Amino acid sequence: MENPLLLFPQLNISASKDKPYCKLMKSAIKEEPQKASKPGAKQKRNRLSLLLQKPEFHEGDHLGKPGNLTKAASSVSPEEAVKWGESFDKLLSEKAGLDAFKKFLKTEFSEENIEFWIACEDYKKSKSAHELLPKAKTIFETFIQKDAPKEVNLDFHTREVTSQSMGQPLRSTFDAAQSTVYRLMEQDSYPRFLRSAPYRSLLQGRPAARAPLRRRSRSFTVSDFQGARPGLTAW
Repeated sequence: MENPLLLFPQLNISASKDKPYCKLMKSAIKEEPQKASKPGAKQKRNRLSLLLQKPEFHEGDHLGKPGNLTKAASSVSPEEAVKWGESFDKLLSEKAGLDAFKKFLKTEFSEENIEFWIACEDYKKSKSAHELLPKAKTIFETFIQKDAPKEVNLDFHTREVTSQSMGQPLRSTFDAAQSTVYRLMEQDSYPRFLRSAPYRSLLQGRPAARAPLRRRSRSFTVSDFQGARPGLTAW
């Protein structure tokens, strides 16, 4: 009877009794899958890291319990809510109004705009010059520089002017950028906030309904506001 091992001569099974050869074959078999799996695992980790850096993928921050949008504003009277509709500045000047607007922007995945505005307000309240540099660096790296984790929508000129002033930041370093973002919110997001179901519920003195989540459109850019209401400032 023929030796069945001859059916697979390419495996050189006749040498299988050699212990060093067996160890070598086992080692080669183990190493090959590991080499093939490393690039896939690395790519998966890189993709996951990129997703986690994007604010729009943190949907857990936006969902929460029903009615979360205006939780802090639940005790606001209809009279107070009416004042929010008088002007955007009036809305931001009241804590409850600012909180309600910020939560509304989260449903549109554009909360970086109000976060940047708040950061600029805090920056201008710095008590000493040595506080400006670290705060300016943090704001720039978070909101201004290209591919920042919460990059705001700025025109090229404003971004460049802000970038050039980072060498020796002043309290006015972010004024132009803050004013631009203010106008974007005032003329785009603010009107939608006034039309939202939660705000209309507050006007009628009813518990606020939860606003649906919606993805913002990137077709609305800074250039749409150029020339509109010149000289407008937030302060």
